[in-house]
Amino acid sequence: MNPTHTNENDWLFEITPKNKFFSLNLKEVWQYRDLLMLFVKRDVVTVYKQTILGPLWYLIQPLFTSVTFTIIFNTVAGINTGTVPPFLFNLAGITVWNYFTACLTGTSDTFKANAAIFGKVYFPRIITPMSVVISNLIKFGIQFLIFIGFYVFYYFQGAPLSLNSSLLFFPLLILLMGTLGLGLGMFISSLVTKYRDFSYLIGFGVQLLMYLSAVMYPMALIQSKMPDYAWLVHYNPLAYIIETTRYMLLGIGAVSVWGMVYTVSVTLIVFFMGLLVFNKTEKSFIDTV
Repeated sequence: MNPTHTNENDWLFEITPKNKFFSLNLKEVWQYRDLLMLFVKRDVVTVYKQTILGPLWYLIQPLFTSVTFTIIFNTVAGINTGTVPPFLFNLAGITVWNYFTACLTGTSDTFKANAAIFGKVYFPRIITPMSVVISNLIKFGIQFLIFIGFYVFYYFQGAPLSLNSSLLFFPLLILLMGTLGLGLGMFISSLVTKYRDFSYLIGFGVQLLMYLSAVMYPMALIQSKMPDYAWLVHYNPLAYIIETTRYMLLGIGAVSVWGMVYTVSVTLIVFFMGLLVFNKTEKSFIDTV
């Protein structure tokens, strides 16, 4: 036997061109799970590494935003949140919304931010945006603990708060938020490789989208106050996620079955479309980024 001959079965990994128009190679992602965890650790450690307050920014941002919304929208504008304290109402929406925006903004610059490492070594590119979504779960967990703390405080203050059995499905809402943010982020990241304008518009777009996602008001309010423009909110899947979140956590509002079916459908479509464009872009982005 020729000692230089190598059987193809001796190779641990085989890198081949991606001929499929759509590819989600979970087996390969699993093989690189250690790298995925390294990226997650990098995202968590480096964000506030050279800051004075460090991880405290995880807490400061939602608290200050909730206080601002309470003053402007509830005190000045007079938006009624029923029996639920306005601050707690706003904090519930902002906590979930922050997870979506962190996933979207963190993944929307994937190719541009990682061009150096992408051009030197091979690994499944999808790992990079996935690590952003996973690492932001840690940030969300910290902020959600703050929400629980204020929930307990208001409960013992006599606020009529109630939980229900639908709270068991709350992790699915967070999964929907992360998947939708990942799908949009991958799509935008692919566009940024050719059209840099999108990276400047993302911040403005996220702020505008927040006002159309029922973060600081109940969905029923927009229907009663501005019925001609209510469709802008009713066709926004994020609004149903936030409204359902407040129903699960605070016992106010209602769950729209049609709205959640619509939300799941749009989320899956956006994710698979984003993945499709992402897979196509990764083959040639290095020439344009």
